[in-house]
Amino acid sequence: MGFSIQRKSIPGMHRKINRGNFRLFFGKIYFQWKRYLIWFLERKSFVTSKVSLEEMAHKFPISFFKHSSPIYRKLRDVPMYLQENKRVNLSIAISKLDGIIIQPNQVFSFWYLVGKPTKRKGYLPGMQLRNGSFIERTGGGLCQMANLIYWMTLHSPLEVKERWRHSFDIFPDSERTLPFGSGATLSYNYIDLQIKNTTKQSFVLHLWIEDDFLKGEWFSDVENPFIYQVYESYHGFHAEPWGGYTRRNTIRRKKISKDTKEILEDVLVTENTAWMMYEPLLESK
Repeated sequence: MGFSIQRKSIPGMHRKINRGNFRLFFGKIYFQWKRYLIWFLERKSFVTSKVSLEEMAHKFPISFFKHSSPIYRKLRDVPMYLQENKRVNLSIAISKLDGIIIQPNQVFSFWYLVGKPTKRKGYLPGMQLRNGSFIERTGGGLCQMANLIYWMTLHSPLEVKERWRHSFDIFPDSERTLPFGSGATLSYNYIDLQIKNTTKQSFVLHLWIEDDFLKGEWFSDVENPFIYQVYESYHGFHAEPWGGYTRRNTIRRKKISKDTKEILEDVLVTENTAWMMYEPLLESK
């Protein structure tokens, strides 16, 4: 893994754009209704079926990958009650997603299954990132679930059809265990996380909260002959000619045979670029 501070910008990086509230409001409406139309036209391809925990254990005994992430983190200027609310929001979303079964050629869509997070459904104000800062928004905090599902999916043969990430890096790393940019952001309903099952077997998603951790696991009915290693091949900070810094990295994935330990594939997963909202160089005390 490489790490560096670059004083010259890589060609192609554009100046930061701060869009006005008017454009953001009507742009959001346009893209939301465009998504509704796609959902209607392609509704037969989206998954809706669920299985119980008993059925999951009996029919889908093979664990492909599992992961957990802490619900509470120490973040500067973020009130703790927003993280308490996040736990409530995650619990509501879990009730919609836990046990979802993805058959071959079907598509998992986070927002198609969860629906719009509203007060009427019990969602509380949580932290949501917007234009390089955070705001309180009903249903905030669900990105943590998208992060978890996305990371687990990278360790399976499922295909990530749609994934977005923030264009701003708001906080310095706080107990980070995964590569920078290995998550997925959400905004109802046009910024979605979608996963397609391009295999010939079925998968079931299991989600739960335990000991202040959000936990998840992909199950299937067929043993997997491969393991997947997701790693960061490059990571660096870049000073931009317009002022400020961007944080960039490259994430790749190896597909390895369980029997022979041979690397069968080493492919690019994503290249991330985010404007930094803090100084990458700290003065020594």
